[in-house]
Amino acid sequence: MAEGFILKWSSYRLDLTRRTHIMGILNVTPDSFSDGGLYLNTDKAVERSFEIEKEGADIIDIGGESTRPGALPLSPEEELSRVVPVIEKLKSRLRIPISIDTYKAEVAREAIKAGASIINDISGLRFDPEIASVSAEYDVPVVIMHIKGTPRDMQINPVYQDLIGEIRHFLEEGISIAQKAGVDDDMIIIDPGIGFGKTFEHNLEIINRLDEFRSLGMPILLGPSRKSFIGKILDLPPGDRLEGTAAAVAIGIMKGANIVRVHDVSSIVRVARVVDAITHGGL
Repeated sequence: MAEGFILKWSSYRLDLTRRTHIMGILNVTPDSFSDGGLYLNTDKAVERSFEIEKEGADIIDIGGESTRPGALPLSPEEELSRVVPVIEKLKSRLRIPISIDTYKAEVAREAIKAGASIINDISGLRFDPEIASVSAEYDVPVVIMHIKGTPRDMQINPVYQDLIGEIRHFLEEGISIAQKAGVDDDMIIIDPGIGFGKTFEHNLEIINRLDEFRSLGMPILLGPSRKSFIGKILDLPPGDRLEGTAAAVAIGIMKGANIVRVHDVSSIVRVARVVDAITHGGL
């Protein structure tokens, strides 16, 4: 567990030095790889949000555009029509912060106005040059994730000469973009981007060497939940990958993950609690 990582903004305080924090996934989409179509209805999405909080999540991450391999871009208007009604219904009723999973500055801005207070950008601040400024303007945390290519083409033969070195350099550049836009260092989170322009072997190596990203000095978010590398190992569909996700999460925490982004919140809360107890030598 890293030292000194405490996120404080608005009315929220997340002490990442004490335990691993859980980011629960809510996809308000018809086509996400695992739960597409389940929560496209606003009322169902709101109901699931309360379940995610009750299950023990520290953050809920709401996304309106699928970024699965091969996915095509969505217009900001369509994305906003999916996420804003949900966020508006949750903003005064959830105790945990809402993260908006988007790479578009317009969507991030309107989502924050509606009640979101974290930006989770899969493009590492690359696809929309204005999104870092939105984080700075509203003084909210931002997740800078590594991606190679775009969702549409990222899994078409991704090649690296130095996997960890290239991801590290990308994240360093993303941190610099955020800083130049006025984002405070204590509002930046990094994510190596499991499954985003990575082969099976790349994903395994990233998790096994996750501790090498600690030197960047930022909290690390890891998102292995139900990903295809787990499916390949276990020969199971997304809905049956809980145990594989739990194993990846456990190793990720021991290698330095401060936040894990998952679908199966209640189970992973238990996994994280045990791993934290082992690594800290007690409860």
